[in-house]
Amino acid sequence: MNKDNILFAIVGLLLGLIVGFMGANYINKNAAPAAGTLGPGANQMGLPPDHPAVQGQADPAAMQDVQAAIDAAEKQPDDFDSQVKAAELFFRIQRFDDAIKYYSRANQIRPDDYQVIVNLGNANFDAEKFTEAEKWYASALEKKADDVNVRTDMGLTFLLREQKDVDRAIAEFVKSLEYDPKHALTLQNLVVAYTEKKDAAKATETLTRLEEVSPGNEVIPRLREAISKTSAPTQGSE
Repeated sequence: MNKDNILFAIVGLLLGLIVGFMGANYINKNAAPAAGTLGPGANQMGLPPDHPAVQGQADPAAMQDVQAAIDAAEKQPDDFDSQVKAAELFFRIQRFDDAIKYYSRANQIRPDDYQVIVNLGNANFDAEKFTEAEKWYASALEKKADDVNVRTDMGLTFLLREQKDVDRAIAEFVKSLEYDPKHALTLQNLVVAYTEKKDAAKATETLTRLEEVSPGNEVIPRLREAISKTSAPTQGSE
């Protein structure tokens, strides 16, 4: 979740804010593979349509580790740990389809492993397969309904997919806040969702809550700007 400087028109601004929040969310996930130094693959969202794909830059030593993990995973297809290790390494170099492949194998070996289910959501999310990511997040929430990070990410899938469902996103963010009313990342995303819906009153109310929880949050001025642009009268409407 890097893209803090992507500022197009109001929609572009909102998208930049959303993806700007997602990196911190992944960092906070328990045992999330995105903790690698190369960062999450959400970096590619929000770029112009004709922008070339952004790939992780791994050094030769890292690629040797990946190859060794692949060899182990292929030689031991029934070994859970080998599949997870290969998946994590692919995630860290932003080869998300490969990460999904090995996480899926791990899931077949241990269908009830919670972290693998979450990581399948994360890998699909970063591959911009938002509908599929939603399914995995929903499966995780069936096991742990109070995982605020997962629920917030699931809410984001409804904002970022091609056919948005802003109301569903809002519902998930509101549900997350029932578990943790001071969860700053969820509050940020809820401000974005209300702004996307052009509900300046609720966006402002939520922004006030965010300011109380995280007064030094650097995105607050940008959120306020987005709200003001949404609520400002259009030219010639007076």
